[in-house]
Amino acid sequence: MADTSDTRTPAQIEAAIRRRREVLAETLDEIGVRVHPKTIVGDAKAKVVANVDHTVGRAYVQVNRVVSELRGQFVDEEGAPRPERVVPAALVVVGVVGLLALASRRRRG
Repeated sequence: MADTSDTRTPAQIEAAIRRRREVLAETLDEIGVRVHPKTIVGDAKAKVVANVDHTVGRAYVQVNRVVSELRGQFVDEEGAPRPERVVPAALVVVGVVGLLALASRRRRG
């Protein structure tokens, strides 16, 4: 048979109950904050921002890599331009811009 006697005084029991109520009130407050719509929306926004930041960071790294590779095609190790590659690329750009200008004039005229 189990011993069900309690050796605590009524004051000790009341103090224990008071502590339990305080802990329970704190727990309920925390739960209230967690399930509040503003908290849920804030958490969702934070996750979206974190994902966007991560995606933007990865895109930046990719773009930086492509620009570095492209720059390497037109600049030598000392940083001087490579005329044998810059001149043909510039001519292509000028040609494309010229064709676009002609096409634009034909549409207007």
